[in-house]
Amino acid sequence: MDKPMHDLRQYLADRRRLVDAALDRYSAGPDWPPRLAEAMRYSLLAGGKRLRPILVIAAAELFGLTANDVMPTACALEMIHTYSLIHDDLPCMDDDDLRRGRPTCHKVYGEAMAVLAGDALLTQAFAVMAEQAFVERVGPERALRAVAEVARAAGAAGMVGGQVEDLEWEGRRAGETQLRRIHSLKTGALFRAAVRAGGLLAGAADADLERLDRYAAQFGLAFQIWDDVLDVAGDAAKTGKGVGRDAKQQKSTYVSLYGLDEARRRAREAAAEACDALSVYGENGWVLRSLAEYVVDRES
Repeated sequence: MDKPMHDLRQYLADRRRLVDAALDRYSAGPDWPPRLAEAMRYSLLAGGKRLRPILVIAAAELFGLTANDVMPTACALEMIHTYSLIHDDLPCMDDDDLRRGRPTCHKVYGEAMAVLAGDALLTQAFAVMAEQAFVERVGPERALRAVAEVARAAGAAGMVGGQVEDLEWEGRRAGETQLRRIHSLKTGALFRAAVRAGGLLAGAADADLERLDRYAAQFGLAFQIWDDVLDVAGDAAKTGKGVGRDAKQQKSTYVSLYGLDEARRRAREAAAEACDALSVYGENGWVLRSLAEYVVDRES
């Protein structure tokens, strides 16, 4: 039987504190242009769920490592995620004014600086991740495999490719097959990389990585469907971003395809399948399973 939700809340709070402290250390350099560093830190340290770094940590902990053992990779995932948000919010992309409860980066620092802040965060992510090779319990071979995993997920074959397809399908009605493809790349690829990277750094066996992969695919699907739900039925004061954006941009979503109730059902079904993928681990897999349940019960 899984731990109660209050244990998950404590776990998330504890890991967020560790991640936030590390991000603070990793996002300042003595020779960085001050305005650039300020823009980077404005978005990176603006709070948020820190789900991607926590997934790295939870997967690594499942196979015997600690949060500190994988902190460079955990922080790298959050930097990549933040860069993607900065760029997604630009007028040439999703054109959003609000992120994590405050004005988006380009609204505060201008479009050019926002582009450069995103570029710098992406580059810094891999500089930070390179430090993973020097962690004694990980070593260079596992670190290199994790770097390759994250790079593939963040690039043209993953998140960036998904963003391209998302833009190309604006104003057209996508069916479920195309919608799942877009979201498996744009949103799911980085979740998958986070979970798999945690396993890779801990030396998980191929069978374990396969289970993590199945979990991450369903986790990402559940997360995205619930995001679609929140875009329609959420409260901007709680989500920290505007609502109704998808309809405004004429994007196909699970809600536009199936309606709110069916979208909620499909999200919870995906979360249940994610949990099932880790059943072999019993009590040891409670964090990852609880996270899957959490993403379809959140308000932000």
